Amino acid sequence: MDKKVTVIGAGNVGATAAQRLAEKELCDVVLVDIIEGVPQGKALDLAEAAPIESHDAHLVGTNAYDASAGSDIVIITAGIPRKPGMSRDDLLSTNAGIVKKVTQEVASRSPNATLIIVSNPLDAMCHVAFDASRFPKQRVIGMAGVLDSARFRAFIAMELNVSVANTHAFVLGGHGDTMVPLPRYSSVAGIPITELMTPERIEALVQRTRNGGAEIVSLLKTGSAYYAPASAAVEMAESILKDKKKILPCAAYLEGEYGIKGLFIGVPVKLGAKGVEQVYEIKLTAEESTALHKSAAAVQELKSALAKLKY
Repeated sequence: MDKKVTVIGAGNVGATAAQRLAEKELCDVVLVDIIEGVPQGKALDLAEAAPIESHDAHLVGTNAYDASAGSDIVIITAGIPRKPGMSRDDLLSTNAGIVKKVTQEVASRSPNATLIIVSNPLDAMCHVAFDASRFPKQRVIGMAGVLDSARFRAFIAMELNVSVANTHAFVLGGHGDTMVPLPRYSSVAGIPITELMTPERIEALVQRTRNGGAEIVSLLKTGSAYYAPASAAVEMAESILKDKKKILPCAAYLEGEYGIKGLFIGVPVKLGAKGVEQVYEIKLTAEESTALHKSAAAVQELKSALAKLKY
């Protein structure tokens, strides 16, 4: 294949992203992880499924970074989940150190790549990768809005018993409790959901979207979501690899848009071969704007906490 994507982290999200990329025949895939044997085993397993799935993507698993050289896209999923007794600053510091190291490794070998950040805390890790790579802002993008919007779309489809293909939704802001789902810009076959359900039901779906990740964690008990996050990252990668120029909600570095400067925030962007090719400033109500700026303030807190840490 003429395209290559490296996935850093061979856990559930990374391995599923590798599977999606290969089975869509978007690119050859390099799967990198520090645990010896894991990326090699998962890559081999996926390669052995290729005759059944009828794709010719080449898959490589490795514990080093040399095989990643010349990647068009690098998807970074590396990091640890928050553990009992671990503070937010502990998680921030540990994952910042991991993301900084892997970003430096891949950036030196693939200086023209676009980085898609999946590691948490998402918005803060975008800043780490941005600083560590020294890439232009267009080529460092956070995966959050695509996932959150997909969850909102799924809940709308469930509520109305309609095809998910007919649902469209936008979620802005940081990836967390302060995210801003926008019912006014969410629709079914072009019909705003505000005309299809009561305000109470819409608010219930908005809250379920905000708690989407936590809901899955509470059900799984010992893990977190990975099918939908992997699909979200791959949708972003596909738009870049194929220069599809899809308009998707992603964490992008803002320099004054929406009155926000110097932060990675989820907003609608055009994703093409150059990465973020345009940021769309949609009109927000006063209430929506206030919610977005509250979300930005939460991201600023993370960024400020990062600045105080040694990682």
